[in-house]
Amino acid sequence: MKRATFVILCLEGAILSFNVAACSALIPSISKEFGIAQFHAGPLIWLYMLAYGVFALFYGPLVRVFDAKKIELVCFLLFSFSNLLAAVSGNVITLFTARFLMGAFGASVIPLVLILIANHTETAGRGKLLGIFFSATFVASLLGLFLSGIISWRLIFLIPAILGFILLGCMYFYLPNFTPASKGPRINYLSVFKDKSAVAIFAYIFLISLFYHGVQQWLAVYFSSQFKFSQFLVSMLITLTSLSGIFGEVIGGYLSDKIGRLKTVNFGIMFMILAVFSLLIKMPVIILALVMIVWGLGWTFSHVSLSVMLTDLPKEFLNEAASLNSGVRFLSGGIGAVLGGIIMQRSFSLGFGVFGFCFLGLLFFNKAFGMVKTSSLIYLNNNGRTK
Repeated sequence: MKRATFVILCLEGAILSFNVAACSALIPSISKEFGIAQFHAGPLIWLYMLAYGVFALFYGPLVRVFDAKKIELVCFLLFSFSNLLAAVSGNVITLFTARFLMGAFGASVIPLVLILIANHTETAGRGKLLGIFFSATFVASLLGLFLSGIISWRLIFLIPAILGFILLGCMYFYLPNFTPASKGPRINYLSVFKDKSAVAIFAYIFLISLFYHGVQQWLAVYFSSQFKFSQFLVSMLITLTSLSGIFGEVIGGYLSDKIGRLKTVNFGIMFMILAVFSLLIKMPVIILALVMIVWGLGWTFSHVSLSVMLTDLPKEFLNEAASLNSGVRFLSGGIGAVLGGIIMQRSFSLGFGVFGFCFLGLLFFNKAFGMVKTSSLIYLNNNGRTK
């Protein structure tokens, strides 16, 4: 893969991610402006995630039939317009609609990245590239979260709209054309589910994403309602999850190449367990900050390692696997955000306890999902050879 191509993909991912995490931190401010309860602003989170999850399922197969460059130009143009619509929305329904469209068109980015890295990179180097890519997305997410505490929420949508329109010019001139594969079925999802390793990975992705977003998407409401923190302090605490994630994606990608994918996933889950159970205890803001750092590291270790596992799957259904990665993550994440909201409304302690034990179960019962068998099929030693 050419360096210019990889840089453009990283910039796409960065613009895509700029306001994803910031939206959950902005719920208190948006709720106040439109005069609705904070929990009633939940669609701002899960409409984006559900739309992303559904539409992501189409992009991998489409890349097999059409030039990926043309698909990405159209989708990123519409994604930028959706951000602009959110920035100028005059009511909450328009804002919800814009978020839905952002998810639908933004879902094209990650499947393309996974497909290109899998097809144009040696197996032993995929963890490094994916780590750098996802680190770039976390840098952008960090910047968005930081700015959400000091500028108007409308600018959090206007900034990626403007940058998206600018990047479109670079994509048009510098992103190469990708010859679509003309052979084979256009949609091959059935073959994915016939592969036991793939089923095991996606079962794991579904569960870990559901549990993570059940907690993550309500942290801002927790800090705002239970601690009475200002918007600035709320945003800074959520920002720490992205700050640690910048390093977590790179380190996790490196570890997945060196010590194995599954071991790195499990290290991440252990960090998340520690963080979630820590939230059951009232603590000073400085300790909360440390907990957010651990939480961010845990998620990114697991995130990048599972993504690298997908690039190791057979090439005949790689496109579908890349789309399923985004589809499963965001569909389960949207469900997790809804379930988390239901539980957290009753009691934040109940919610953190439930999800903490869910993570614990995922760690100790991974054999039930075939992950131990999968790790023997998809595992790299220090020399980069598949065992």
